[in-house]
Amino acid sequence: MEKKTVRAGIVGAGFSARFHYDAIQKVYGANVDVRGVYALDAEQAAQYAADRGIRAYDSLASLIGDVDVVHCCVLVAGHEEVAVAALEADKFAIVEKPLTGYLGDGTEAFHGDRFPKQDALDHGLASVERMLAAEEKSKGRILYAENWVYAPSIQREREIIEKTGAQVLWMHGEEAHSGSHNPTYAYWKHSGGGVMIGKGCHPLTAALYLKRVEGRARDGRPIRPKTVSARTHALTRMDNFRDEGFIRRDYHDIDDFSMMHVVFEDNTIATVFASDIILGGIHNWLEIAANNHRTVCQINPNTSMQTYNPAEANFADVYTVEKIETRQGWTNMPPDEDWSTGYPQEIEAFYRTVAYGDPVESDSRLAADSISTIYSAYVSAERGGAEVDVKVY
Repeated sequence: MEKKTVRAGIVGAGFSARFHYDAIQKVYGANVDVRGVYALDAEQAAQYAADRGIRAYDSLASLIGDVDVVHCCVLVAGHEEVAVAALEADKFAIVEKPLTGYLGDGTEAFHGDRFPKQDALDHGLASVERMLAAEEKSKGRILYAENWVYAPSIQREREIIEKTGAQVLWMHGEEAHSGSHNPTYAYWKHSGGGVMIGKGCHPLTAALYLKRVEGRARDGRPIRPKTVSARTHALTRMDNFRDEGFIRRDYHDIDDFSMMHVVFEDNTIATVFASDIILGGIHNWLEIAANNHRTVCQINPNTSMQTYNPAEANFADVYTVEKIETRQGWTNMPPDEDWSTGYPQEIEAFYRTVAYGDPVESDSRLAADSISTIYSAYVSAERGGAEVDVKVY
């Protein structure tokens, strides 16, 4: 079969836009024609375009008019606007995580520690519902860029569940490191929350996905989240926190540690931890305890490659692994970090959906359930860990 050509546009010119472009270069199932980039920061967009030999567009509308699929690589505050604009033009929208969020009331006095978390849930779900409504009317679709869903270890676990008819009883996952590199992440008004949404969305969505897989395989319908209990903490903002210079601590009004306990419709469970207080590099994993097997998905780090370096200076020009504090001693150094974390696989899958109509594993409904669970978890944390019902889509 002759490969189809898909015209692509990138919105945003920062961190995620860079790794999206790199993943596009690895797509093999379709011919991808990257038409250009648009960003509010015109200078940044111009440099991004010049570095890659593509066009810098002067408006979102002009870019959307020239493409089949839009990569939404902007801050979470812009996700709804970009996705809805693409969908209204019958284009596909690849939307980074989290799908959307509550960015405050727009006032200078807004502070993430002090507002009612029910506001975040109400506004977050309203945004989700506007995006789903736009998708319902469109020939395009939302393709939710949750790379954990496409990580090789998670997809192998999907195969095990489908082929063995497993009942997943408990999942236990975590994403953690020593703090985000993004300066705006310190503020709820820019990020829509702290680690519970910024990092917790990854293991949570993988857990929600695998329960969907289980339900579809055995009964023909996904198993959805029912309730959530949660706690959040701001450990680096404590008066008695002793700063040794290794852990980021300039957060304004967000949590740096969180725990979610999810109960599913079938009364099985998942526990999800997220934090900005962990040294030693990225700590991303999901453990699955089923009635017929047990799996530990070591997304990052993993032991496919281990390197010993006796002197820091030896690796001055060698990238080892994300967020590591030192390159001296033993390092779990993946041969291809992006492959281990699912970035090229998700983009490949999305282009097969756009080009040939292949079913998508990480869709708008999975994304919606993730947002609903997380903001319900913030309500629970505000109530001291009380159980809160989760609205599902």
